[in-house]
Amino acid sequence: MSSPASHQDLALDALGNPIRRQMVRLLAKGPQPVGELAAHFPVSRPAISKHLRVLEGAGLVTRDAKGNRNYCRLEARGFEAARAWLDHFWDEALGRFKLLAENTAPRRKRG
Repeated sequence: MSSPASHQDLALDALGNPIRRQMVRLLAKGPQPVGELAAHFPVSRPAISKHLRVLEGAGLVTRDAKGNRNYCRLEARGFEAARAWLDHFWDEALGRFKLLAENTAPRRKRG
């Protein structure tokens, strides 16, 4: 099994591509058949399949077969991993900012 950090890396790397981010935006409206999803993009069907495999590998998307169609839908697991990384990043950054602000605050003169 992969470590949580690798899930975070996969999710963030997958979301680094504008086509995949647009796929996520479209799927946020609800599950869609692969063919209908592909119709929104000016790339080949094999390229769409590759992007979907990256999103699936990152745990951001799953595919379900219904009849002769494959439907894609968002999967929370990958987004939770990305959010955990962002939360940790901001917690650390804000802590450092607070420390910097406290240590560089102007001192009042005693009068």
